[in-house]
Amino acid sequence: MSQRTLLLLSQDNHHYERLLKAANLPHLRILRADNQGEAEKLIGDAHILMAEPARAKPLLAKAGRLSWLQSTYAGVDVLLDASCRRDYLLTNVRGIFGPLMSEYVFGHLLSLTRQLPLYRDQQQQKLWQSHPYQGLRGKTLLLLGTGSIGQHIAHTGKHFGMRVLGISHSGHECAGFDQVYQLPALNKMLAQADVIVSVLPSTRETRHLFTADRFNHCKPGAIFFNVGRGSAVHEGDLLAALRGGQLGTAVLDVFEQEPLPADSPLWRQPNLIITPHNSAYSFPEDVAQIFIRNYIRFIDGQQLDGRIDFDKGY
Repeated sequence: MSQRTLLLLSQDNHHYERLLKAANLPHLRILRADNQGEAEKLIGDAHILMAEPARAKPLLAKAGRLSWLQSTYAGVDVLLDASCRRDYLLTNVRGIFGPLMSEYVFGHLLSLTRQLPLYRDQQQQKLWQSHPYQGLRGKTLLLLGTGSIGQHIAHTGKHFGMRVLGISHSGHECAGFDQVYQLPALNKMLAQADVIVSVLPSTRETRHLFTADRFNHCKPGAIFFNVGRGSAVHEGDLLAALRGGQLGTAVLDVFEQEPLPADSPLWRQPNLIITPHNSAYSFPEDVAQIFIRNYIRFIDGQQLDGRIDFDKGY
C-alpha cells in the first residue's frame, strides 16, 4: 500500500500531530501548516486534510491530490457553496457535542428560570429578598433537530420532567422525544413550547426558518435558543419579537455574521444573551479519535462516519 500524506490545518495542529503520531496509523505521513505560507507550500502534497473548513477553503483549488477532507468542526457551510469543488470525500465531526450542548442549554435555562443573575446582584447589595419561580417539570421543550445533539438535549429535558417535542425532516419517532413532527407542523408546536431550541444545520430549507411569522406563533414568554446555525434566524425579526413580547428571552450562540459586528443592535437587547459560538468546542482528543476511526475505514475502502452530502448540506 502506498503512503498517504495528511496535512493538518487547525489552530490545534500541535495537539493533533501528537495524538495522531501516537496512534501509529499505517502508511500515513503527517504534515502540519501553522500559517498560510506553510499551507500554500504543502497543500499540493496532501491526499488528506484534517482542517478547519475556513482554513481549507482557499486551498482547495491547489490540492491536486486531495481525496478526503476531515473537518475538525461539525459545521462545514463554507465548503458547500456552488463555487467550491466537490470531487472529494467530506466528513465532519458528529456524536461528540451532545453533552456539551446540553450543558449549555440547561445551564442558561436554569440560570434564567431560577433568576440567578438577580440573586448575584442582590448579594452585592446585601439584599435578602426571594422571588417567585417555576420549575421545569411539566414545561414543554421543542427541539428542532433530532440527531445526536437533539437526542442528548431531549434526554436531559426528560430528566427534568419536561415534555419533549421534536421537529425533523422525516418526522420519525426518536429516543427521548414524546412526539416528533415534520416541518409543516412547526407553527402548531411553537404555540405549545415553553422552551425552543434550534440545533438545525445550515441548508436551503433552514435559512431564515425563524421570521416574524414564526415568532408570532410562539407562546408569550417562551425562551428561544439557537445553537445550530445563525442562518436559521432572521435577526431583525428576532429583535422585534424580543421587543414586542412574542418571546420572553433568547439565547444565541450562532449568528449570520461572526464575529457579531460591534454595531449590531443585538448587543444592546436586555432580554437577549449572546455567547461567541462556544457552546460546544471541538476538543482535539475527541476529534482525533474520529479521524483515527475514519482513517482505518478509509484505507479499508469502507463508508466513512460523518460523510457530508454536498447537495443536502449535511
